[in-house]
Amino acid sequence: MDTAAIPATMTAWLRTDYGPAAGTTLQSVDVPRPGKGEVLLKVRATALAAGDVRLLLGDPRLARLAFGLRRPSQPIRGIDVAGTVVAVGADVPQERIGDEVVVELSAGGGLAAFVVASAARLVARPDDVEPGTAATLSVSAGTAQQALDLAGIEAGNRVLVLGGSGGVGTFTVQLAVERGAEVDATCSEPNRALVERIGATRTFDHRVSPASALHAGTYDAIIDIVGNEPLLSLRNLLTPKGTLVMVSGAGGSVLGPLPRMLRAALLSIGSGRRIRPLMAMPKPEMTAALIELAREGMITPVIERTYPFSEASAALARVETGHAVGKVVVRVEE
Repeated sequence: MDTAAIPATMTAWLRTDYGPAAGTTLQSVDVPRPGKGEVLLKVRATALAAGDVRLLLGDPRLARLAFGLRRPSQPIRGIDVAGTVVAVGADVPQERIGDEVVVELSAGGGLAAFVVASAARLVARPDDVEPGTAATLSVSAGTAQQALDLAGIEAGNRVLVLGGSGGVGTFTVQLAVERGAEVDATCSEPNRALVERIGATRTFDHRVSPASALHAGTYDAIIDIVGNEPLLSLRNLLTPKGTLVMVSGAGGSVLGPLPRMLRAALLSIGSGRRIRPLMAMPKPEMTAALIELAREGMITPVIERTYPFSEASAALARVETGHAVGKVVVRVEE
């Protein structure tokens, strides 16, 4: 795009206070301008994640210290974006204009025609990986990969994934299998065939505690994406040197996962079994590797539905239910 042709205003989905997706509205706002070390992207696709809903709701309240006490400092949701560089700020080469990229944004902004992003976080998108596919990888697949790294998963390990049919869960199953692990997973009954198709050896109904159906010392690692199972019960399912990774941000409305994290630390004292909370971080080099895995067909994003930009509020509402299978994508570029 000729930089002279960049409009002064754009359409974006906003909610200026904390609350559910139903209060998100389509509005006209100014097109942001890239600052030093930044680029302006014309957004092509945005993949929504549970983190978008937590930011939308301001949940837990403790997180508002970082994202706005009374109202969100960034009222536009959408963290995971694929787009085209159309303008650059100071210290970014003009040659970057026209690059097709993927980026994980710090606080959102992807449900808009344009968004500003840090040039240091950009990852090239190959032509044979379409924007909707590429947009699913940074947050959800990146979280899954970091969870498996924290657990030290390698070939021959037995892994249990709690929440195998969601955005992070479907990637966790596939990436663990790609490492050579044997994977079991929990999910709802209608999703068991899907989760087994992407690599799970066995699936269990998520309404039944795995501790009641399995023997103690069964797993080398448990990746907990749901966050509602007693930690002691899960610890008992681990082998003597096993690791439980807590991915879920579930918890109370004020402190969120902090009390559960404290219990995890106490349960790890004096035990060979480790319980580790995961604080997933943006890792552009990891996103590049995940894009290559997708390009080679080693992992395939499970996309429940791709919504047009005009229905982005409905897409957010679907993620808000907590029942989306795999990823929900919004095609921003018309």
